[in-house]
Amino acid sequence: MIISVLLLVTLLPYLTISASVQVGIVNGTEAKPHSRPYMVSIQSNNKHKCGGFLVSEQFVMTAAHCFDEGEKLTAVVGAHDYTQGSHQMDVKFYHIHPGYESKSLLNDIMLLQLHEKVKKSKNINWISIPKKNKDIKTKDKCSVAGWGKKTTKGAASTKLMEVDVTIINAKECKKYWDKDFSISRMVCAGGHGGFCLGDSGGPLVCNNVAVGVVSFNEVNNCDLPKRPNVYTKISKFLSWIKAILEGVKQELD
Repeated sequence: MIISVLLLVTLLPYLTISASVQVGIVNGTEAKPHSRPYMVSIQSNNKHKCGGFLVSEQFVMTAAHCFDEGEKLTAVVGAHDYTQGSHQMDVKFYHIHPGYESKSLLNDIMLLQLHEKVKKSKNINWISIPKKNKDIKTKDKCSVAGWGKKTTKGAASTKLMEVDVTIINAKECKKYWDKDFSISRMVCAGGHGGFCLGDSGGPLVCNNVAVGVVSFNEVNNCDLPKRPNVYTKISKFLSWIKAILEGVKQELD
């Protein structure tokens, strides 16, 4: 199976790839500090594990494969360099999509419900997600961001990196990935750069809207991949997202 799960921890046996203690964006540049106030560093034992992004004052969206059974994750919000005076928040509930399949990474999406609401500021804010299920336009210019590694074998960075990518036609992507790609539930993007190990759960952003969640890429080949990067398509899961967010809101009212 030619997929790479972008974690910073030991990977499950069914994945025929090696784990890495690195994260990052390939061929990108350092983001302007706090220009992406929705970005979240998801951590395990105070070490960065995955990316994520705020979609409301109490919820972080990320990839389902970022969670391991029995693990306690925390969310660092408002960070540029996540080691420097950032605000760490505890996770109250892990809402993993009920249709998530760990082997195929189908429905690779999760909502982390924070113990407390975040306070909106110039460094902390949430990002919009699509309002209805629709296709993302081929050739749209978008971007992806994350912390750390810039090449397959490169060094990690604690500062947020970003890179522009271009949406690839879903049917073309299906030719590259065959049965590993779902036209209705995934979206592809490529270009001169992309994501690498550890960037799981970060957002694919088009026109200031988060349309995808970093899911998988080619094994040990972030630098010159022959296949495009794959993201979970957020708009496919709007009814599930809405049910969770509104359910929690009703509990609080």
